[in-house]
Amino acid sequence: MWPPDADPDPDPETPGRALPGATAPGLRALLPARAFLCSLKGRLLLAESGLSFITFVCYVASSASAFLTAPLLEFLLALFFLFADAMQLNDKWQGLCWPMMDFLRCVTAALIYFAISITAVAKYSDGASKAAGVFGFFATIVFAIDFYLIFNDMIKFLKQGGSADETTANKEEEENSDSDSD
Repeated sequence: MWPPDADPDPDPETPGRALPGATAPGLRALLPARAFLCSLKGRLLLAESGLSFITFVCYVASSASAFLTAPLLEFLLALFFLFADAMQLNDKWQGLCWPMMDFLRCVTAALIYFAISITAVAKYSDGASKAAGVFGFFATIVFAIDFYLIFNDMIKFLKQGGSADETTANKEEEENSDSDSD
């Protein structure tokens, strides 16, 4: 591991000293787990937040600074969902419909990025506006991929729920028909 330890064989019984495999609590508790960041959803949220931040910086430096609010809000929302998914807040706060909120966030972000990117590229002539528009188009694609995947997951979930309801309804119907024939 890097950097190398000054004392290669620490005494585990020394009080006040952490074990080599133990991690120190603190700010590391706020970082998402590596497994989540390597997952498809984690990579999409990282790409969304990164592209939103780059687009925000480009709009700040451009003459199209009227559009900087949308990338800033999308950056903050992407960071919120990144940490909410990483910390599994969807399991802790059951009252919110997390997939629907994430779906609506991605749909609106894709539409807004597409509209402001077209406007930035077509209306403004400075390089920062053009760069913001190009990064906005990339962000549109990433948000569209995310809402497509969320939509497919929601459809699978609804089909599973619908088939379970149909089987229980069919069983009840069969039980009722058997009891009527007696």
